[in-house]
Amino acid sequence: MTLMKSIASSPRARVLVVDDEENQRVGLASMIASWGYRTEIASDGQEALEKLVAMPIDVVVTDLMMPRLGGAELLSQMAAQSINVPAIVTTAFGNIETAVSTIHDLGAFWFLEKPIQPAVMRVLLERAATQSELTVESERLRRTLSYQGLLGELVGQAPVMQQLFSLIQQVAPSRASVFITGESGTGKELAARAIHQNSPRKDGPFVAINCAALPETLIESELFGHEKGAFTGAVERRAGCFELAQQGTLLLDELGEMPIGTQAKLLRVLEDSRVRRLGGKTEMEVNVRVIASTNRVPESALKEGKLREDLFYRLNVFHIHLPPLRERKTDIPRLAEALIGALNSKHGCRVTGLDADVAEALQAHHWPGNVRELRNALERAAILAGEGNIRLAHLPPSVNPVSRKAGADPRHEDPLSVMLPVGTTVADAEKALIFKTLEHTKNNKTRASEILGISLKTMHNKLKEYESSAS
Repeated sequence: MTLMKSIASSPRARVLVVDDEENQRVGLASMIASWGYRTEIASDGQEALEKLVAMPIDVVVTDLMMPRLGGAELLSQMAAQSINVPAIVTTAFGNIETAVSTIHDLGAFWFLEKPIQPAVMRVLLERAATQSELTVESERLRRTLSYQGLLGELVGQAPVMQQLFSLIQQVAPSRASVFITGESGTGKELAARAIHQNSPRKDGPFVAINCAALPETLIESELFGHEKGAFTGAVERRAGCFELAQQGTLLLDELGEMPIGTQAKLLRVLEDSRVRRLGGKTEMEVNVRVIASTNRVPESALKEGKLREDLFYRLNVFHIHLPPLRERKTDIPRLAEALIGALNSKHGCRVTGLDADVAEALQAHHWPGNVRELRNALERAAILAGEGNIRLAHLPPSVNPVSRKAGADPRHEDPLSVMLPVGTTVADAEKALIFKTLEHTKNNKTRASEILGISLKTMHNKLKEYESSAS
């Protein structure tokens, strides 16, 4: 039996019939039910929207001309709310222009003129139900793939990460506020981005503000915006983060570092969904999903008076905790692979992988700085390696087990080190370091400059200086 035939006769497929004329909708629903579908009815587009939100619908059959909310408006609202259900539009006032507009501009599955021919309707329902089933299956496969170790920029196959991916997938489609906790460097912003990218707001902006990085005098301006002349230095009107994140997502990173007075104002904005710029006289309505994060333990921040209790409970509708890297070390090889790919693109390297002892060293390290520390270690190693595999000598001393051995002198074992006797001048030390780096990069001055953290112009100037002093 084909997929199309099995769906047509399966009670799983639910069809919503929308028509303002009772006889039309009841009669059409009865006919569709006789073909093996479950049916729901609605008297206009508004009631249809409510049912689409409240229950799973596989196909919509809607009249075009209806009071309150017509078929065209219904399709527009479905698109705006990311309700991806195929819709068959019917009307007694059809023409070619209307059909083209309905199908192409409004995204309808098909267009039918009344009176409806049962045979045609049945075939269209079978095809629409098949499309709906394939859409659901595609989403299921997408989620399955994400559970295999990737969700947005998050990487992990450890059970604790699979649970995290599941939580993100569940909360993302909702409007609930999310509170993300975890140590520094665990990827709290990446988790927030994953929530945004898997939500109906994915086409809207994602705006992040680090509450710990802004002085108290500026944080309210950054959040709420200001009018020209609102304070000294306000030379022009400026939109705040809530305005910039309109129809999207706003991440309040390190919320526990926000001043208590600002927290009170933030709470009011969250409760009223209205914001007023500093120095402004009117309020504006905002439609923003707020995600908060902190590396503090929330309960400790509450006891210390660093975090308002009412604000915490307002934002902590859904809690997600990111595990430290030391609790999911089995993910390190996959993380390293993903990070090396990104670093190759960033620095123009051609690193292919890790030596076996490097992989062991990475998994043996405690990683107090979590994924951020791993990325920094690999960035240094990738730049030093340039191409091929990353070797132990490329790892920073804090990660390299050879360098950490008691009594061992890493300068004797690291071919990339520069040995300098006591009494070497700073100028001579700088010269030796530049030549050693150029030797490693095979005289690639651009890469050597990048490793040393100097500009290419400075590199050329230094080499000219050494050349002139030698002559």
